[in-house]
Amino acid sequence: MEEELNPQPTLNTVNEEQAGGYVEGIYERLKAEIGKAIVGQKTMVEQIIIGFLARGHVLLEGVPGTAKTLLVRALSRSLNLTFIRIQFTPDLMPSDIIGTRVFDPKTVEFVVRRGPLFANFILADEINRTPAKTQAALLEAMEERNVTIDGEPHSLPVPFFVAATQNPIEFEGTYPLPEAQLDRFMMKVIVDYPTSEDETNLLTRYQSGFRAQNLETAGLTPVLSPEELQQCFDEVDRVRVEPPIIQYIARIVRETRTHRQITLGASPRAGVALLLTSKAMAAIQGRDFVTPDEVKSLVHAVLRHRIILRPESEIEGQTPDRIIQAILDSVEVPR
Repeated sequence: MEEELNPQPTLNTVNEEQAGGYVEGIYERLKAEIGKAIVGQKTMVEQIIIGFLARGHVLLEGVPGTAKTLLVRALSRSLNLTFIRIQFTPDLMPSDIIGTRVFDPKTVEFVVRRGPLFANFILADEINRTPAKTQAALLEAMEERNVTIDGEPHSLPVPFFVAATQNPIEFEGTYPLPEAQLDRFMMKVIVDYPTSEDETNLLTRYQSGFRAQNLETAGLTPVLSPEELQQCFDEVDRVRVEPPIIQYIARIVRETRTHRQITLGASPRAGVALLLTSKAMAAIQGRDFVTPDEVKSLVHAVLRHRIILRPESEIEGQTPDRIIQAILDSVEVPR
């Protein structure tokens, strides 16, 4: 039986008659709370919340020190959910994250010792620093929301969200993620350096006593209860997607499979991810229907890690984002 959301006191009364716009209000509260710890990085904050509300997983790629880990910690605390950070290293084994059976001398039996994967929020830190065998151990957990220990299935907590961080692949000591692993991530968010103004504000906060290692110094508090979080998920599910928008998403995904500069196009799972994230974005904007604008704003994050360019295209300096933009420009936008 799946574990329930952490039992916590209700912070606000949930009104089942509340109409669209409920998620928008929750989103603004989350942004404000996370903003106590994160300076700037608006796109990263928005897209990781969208990925969570769409019940997917997010891959964050950027150089060290750009607040990737801090964001995941701040979001889990704002949502009042259990959080575990797993540092991926070259010697990490699958059993280290999933768990294993151990002999208990008191009962003279083998018992299951659960690994750190049994939490609501999993931060897979520097996931590309561990070999493919251990990376693959996350496949079942991310897709099926359960793991198998010594032949027995074990359900993971609900909700279950993996946010993985990785350094750019050209950095020394990294392993490319397998295509099957990448496809399990609903979105890949590119994390850039902060702006000059944001970096100045960050230094000012540290001078005033803030420390990223101790979120207590930021004063973060939970902004919603488990009941409110479930209402957010329900409202996202109710967002309408009209047939022309569904056809628009399908055409974009299918174009990646026939483009002359792409050797491997996006899978059907990519279309599902684009649909679900578009619904989440519409919800945080206070609408109960999806427009082409949501699709266009998320297509790069959803598709960039799912396509493989031809070698000659990479030599010419092409990037996944450029090719995706060209495909987006070529597909007719529904009225």
